[in-house]
Amino acid sequence: MKNQPASKWRAFLFLEMKRYHLYVEGIVQGVGFRWYARRIGVSVGVFGWVKNLPDGRVEIVVEGEEYNVEKFIQELKEGYLGDNIRDIKKFEEEYKGEFKTFEIRF
Repeated sequence: MKNQPASKWRAFLFLEMKRYHLYVEGIVQGVGFRWYARRIGVSVGVFGWVKNLPDGRVEIVVEGEEYNVEKFIQELKEGYLGDNIRDIKKFEEEYKGEFKTFEIRF
């Protein structure tokens, strides 16, 4: 760590962890959206779950480093199924660190 700017290490040591509860509306059932969300979650390094709701929406709980969580949401919108999304309701919750994977729930 010799000769390294203190701010670089400070940013590394104090990563902000986030958790969001998402409700995704649009054409998001019957199109592989849960597998799409899981693939993105695994690729960006976030944890949580995704499942279909009886009302046609998809529910997601996602947590991890703030940058990765925001990247996950952005990639949901910009990926090949992003055009199917009409709206994402996002509710911040207290970070719990309770997940070790990103899984599909049934």
